[in-house]
Parts: sequence; C-alpha cells; structure tokens
Amino acid sequence: MIEKIKYVDQSILLWVHNNLSNPILDKVIPFLTEEDNWIFPILFLILFLSTIGKKKGRISLILILITLGLTDFFCAQYIKPFIERVRPSYLNLDGLHLLVHKGGKWSMPSNHAANMYGLAVILSYFYNRYKRTLFSLAFIIAFSRVYVGVHYPGDVIVGGLIGYTLGWIVLTGWAKIKIRELKKGRTWVWYGTTSPIFKF
Repeated sequence: MIEKIKYVDQSILLWVHNNLSNPILDKVIPFLTEEDNWIFPILFLILFLSTIGKKKGRISLILILITLGLTDFFCAQYIKPFIERVRPSYLNLDGLHLLVHKGGKWSMPSNHAANMYGLAVILSYFYNRYKRTLFSLAFIIAFSRVYVGVHYPGDVIVGGLIGYTLGWIVLTGWAKIKIRELKKGRTWVWYGTTSPIFKF
C-alpha cells in the first residue's frame, strides 16, 4: 500500500513536470518559491501588523510567530528526520526538471506549505476579507515546491494539513485565553471598536 502511494505521488510529480512546464512558469515560479524574495514582503507585514494594525495586528503577529515556530519544529526537527523521505531533487528521476537548488535531504513534509497554510489560517481569522487571497497564495507556494522539483505532491499536502491544523490549535488556545481574561475583566485581549459586554 505504501509503495503504491509513493508510486502515485511520483507519477503526479512527473506529470506536472512533463505537462505543465513552460518557459513563463519556469521563470515566475522559482522566483515565487525563493525565500530571499519574500524578505521585504515579510518585513512589510511585520511592520503593518505591529503598527498600523494596532492591537489586533499585534495579537495576530504573536499568534503567527507561535504557529510558525510550531510548524518549523514539528516539520523540520521532528517529522522529516523521523520519516526520512529523500527529496526528488536528490534522485535521478527521468523527466524531472529541477529549477532551484536541491534543498535539504528530507522531503516529507514541506515546511513551505506548512508555514504558508498556518499563516493563512491566522491572518484570515483576523482579516477575514482576505481569506481567499491568503489561501490562494498558500496553494500557489505549496504547488511551487512541486513545480520546481524539490517536493512530491504528498509532501505539500501533508505540510498544508499540518500548518492548517496547528494554526487552528493556536487559535483555539487564543480563544480560551481571551474568554478567560474577559471573564476576569481584563481587556488587553479585546481589540474591537466597542467595549466587550459579557453576561455570566
């Protein structure tokens, strides 16, 4: 069963490379997936959330940092070394077009996918009107890892599920803290435009 799943996973990867590759995407997608190209957008996001975003922005930024810390820990430090699935970029797969550097040796799960879906969960909770844009961006980044040849489709699916799950775990913890603090009359957790009214 495991071998069949691996075979299907590899077949989908090679199908993407043999059928979707084109000169335009070969230029655009490596640019999108390269971490260094996101330094300024990330700095802008941090600046926006910590200043213009006011209390809601600062709370969401803290929850993002917690979520990304968890995704990095579980994916890079625990799951990847445990599963030890070698990246396709390290194998001589006929039809694979590697468009970026090979990356680390282990492939499952994708940290990029986990981080982006975790980020999308947190930000879309606080800024719901951008939900579709955020999850579309997460999907594009996850797909880019397959397109450039450093991950199997299964890697990004599992990574996305991990990021999505951890994001909601963090939000659930935040909601419990928020309710507890408001019950005690502490409003540091409240970022609404009107004063909170609770009847217990």
